[in-house]
Amino acid sequence: MKSRILGRVLMAAVLLAGGAIAKTKTDANQPRTDDQIAKAVRHEIVMYPRYSIFDDIAFNVVNGQVVLNGEVTQPFKKADIGRLAQQVPGVTSVSNNIQVLPLSPFDERLRLQVARAVYGNPVLNRYADMALPPIHIIVDSGHVTLTGVVSTDMEKQVAGMRANTVGLSFGSVTNNLIVENPAKKS
Repeated sequence: MKSRILGRVLMAAVLLAGGAIAKTKTDANQPRTDDQIAKAVRHEIVMYPRYSIFDDIAFNVVNGQVVLNGEVTQPFKKADIGRLAQQVPGVTSVSNNIQVLPLSPFDERLRLQVARAVYGNPVLNRYADMALPPIHIIVDSGHVTLTGVVSTDMEKQVAGMRANTVGLSFGSVTNNLIVENPAKKS
């Protein structure tokens, strides 16, 4: 009888201690500063399973207020990403200014062709093996915009040239890639 009572008391103590530790961990992990909130929002976006190289999301955080910008290929992605940002601890409000790109079979075909041209190039194919490749291909009514980050000026130029070789675009390719290690001018 004593062992049953002792067992129940120990079980209750363990459960209470576990709850207190869990509460402390969640309190400690809650983002409080705008930088912490931004880091958590970024994490939620890149971990969103439907975020792809054909979407591009930018955001800023001021006093816990998140403003989402960018483009996505499907309407549900806009809603999902807004909901994910709202659920981050410390976020007080979300302005979802994400644009949904036209739902067009022509644009979809162009996205795939540009992706094959860019990521199929030997200079850039190392990026294709990444979980979320850094070059994003935004197609809006036949017009292509490259966004994201590459390592060198040469990679940026190659990506732009490869995107221009795809015959379906309307000749409008905007290369907004950012170069991490730009060549130094002498």
